[in-house]
Amino acid sequence: MEFVIASILGLIVGGVTVFVVKRIQDEAKKKSARAEADRIVHKATSEAAKLKKDAETKSKDFEVRARKNVEADIHKQKSQMKNKEAQLDRRLKEIDDQFKQKLEENDRYVASLRDREEKVAISENRIKDLEKKVDGHVQDLKQKLESVAAMTADEARRQLISALEDEAKAEANKKIAQIEEEAQKEADKRARRVIATALSRFASEYTSERTVSVLALPSDEMKGKIIGREGRNIRTLEALCGVDLIVDDTPEAVVISGFDPVRRELAKRTIEKLMEDGRVHPARIEEVVEKQKSELTKSIKEEGDRVVMELGVPNIHPEIVKLIGSLKYRSSHAQNILNHSMEVAYIAGLLAGELGVNVKLARRAGILHEIGRAIEHTAEGSYAIVGSEWAKKYGESEEICHAIRAHHEDEKPTSVLAWIIHAANILSSTRPGARRPHMDAYIHRLEDLESIGNSFDGVLKTFAMQAGKEVRVMVESAKVTDDQSLMLARDIARKIEREVPHSGQVKVTVVRESRSVEHAR
Repeated sequence: MEFVIASILGLIVGGVTVFVVKRIQDEAKKKSARAEADRIVHKATSEAAKLKKDAETKSKDFEVRARKNVEADIHKQKSQMKNKEAQLDRRLKEIDDQFKQKLEENDRYVASLRDREEKVAISENRIKDLEKKVDGHVQDLKQKLESVAAMTADEARRQLISALEDEAKAEANKKIAQIEEEAQKEADKRARRVIATALSRFASEYTSERTVSVLALPSDEMKGKIIGREGRNIRTLEALCGVDLIVDDTPEAVVISGFDPVRRELAKRTIEKLMEDGRVHPARIEEVVEKQKSELTKSIKEEGDRVVMELGVPNIHPEIVKLIGSLKYRSSHAQNILNHSMEVAYIAGLLAGELGVNVKLARRAGILHEIGRAIEHTAEGSYAIVGSEWAKKYGESEEICHAIRAHHEDEKPTSVLAWIIHAANILSSTRPGARRPHMDAYIHRLEDLESIGNSFDGVLKTFAMQAGKEVRVMVESAKVTDDQSLMLARDIARKIEREVPHSGQVKVTVVRESRSVEHAR
């Protein structure tokens, strides 16, 4: 029991001792923390004061520098203002001097006008005095003339009238020549108006033909069938159709070559029929060629009937109708002759309508003017003369035959109809794109216009439009401003004037476009 009590007391004394020691340690730590905190606060206070002092020093320096800069700017602006005022004063002085000079010149001019007026008045008075003296002299001379010439005034008047009549006749002849010249100019003007009116009402399609035709084959196996064993089939085709068949390395294609487009068409139809049938041998080729000849002749006749019906020119001999239909397969300078003849017929009809001539007769002569090209080479002479002879042979009038002969100047035109056909033929042949030389020049001109536009900086793309009458230039909006686009259009127009002569009026349009693109997700 005593041991337990002693243990308890020991524990109590130990706990109290530990508590006291712990309390003493806590107090020591608190004092140390307070000292450290006071030291940190003192250090921070001293640093803040130092920073404040530095900031005040820098602020004063910045204020001094800013004040100096502002004073320098003010001084510079004042000097500039003084320079501008001095320039303005000099300009005002120059203007005043010029104004004084103009006033002096004006005063001198007014003085010279007054002197001139005085001189004119003096001259007028002298002229009046001279006129009076001349009248007196005329009367004296008249009396002397009558006494010397032994002729009365009436007789002299009659001779004078006779002389005046001769002079009037000469003046009349001059006037007649002048009127004829003016009439010729007016006739030329009216002719241009008639042609412009007629062409503005006409539009047609254009197709080109060449001396070769390319026929697509379903497979290279068919190419072997066309050639045949040891080339028998291809030789038979060439002999019967009168063309050359070119079988080269081009896959699934055969080239039909020949100057006669009717024979090329016959060969093309024959090969197409043989491909459908699949049987290709010399006997079958002969059979198909004969059948296709018959069908081609029928097609040519139907084409001629269609053209005659479309133009409204009936009662043409069937042989002439066949010749008209065969023009579909002929060309001149890459211009299809049937289309060209129909163009000439329509244009001639429009010109005849404007001039009050028979429209149907003009169309008839227009569609017949090229039939000589459809006649084989066995007929000698130029195609215009040969065509005229065939037209006469099949009942066409001499007026039509003369227009056919004269359309290409084989014979000088002597009738209104011949001149109409001559003009219509020229208009159809020389329009841009109608024939290959004109088409090449036309394409080169468009290329020149586009290359001129592309030669300037900031241009993305140039397009020649409306047959070369407008050039549209697309520019980069980042490189070319709105103001610069105006100058660019003017520079391009001037360069076109220098480098593309005889280009006519060309409209230059500069397009500057800004695009903003965003995607919604």
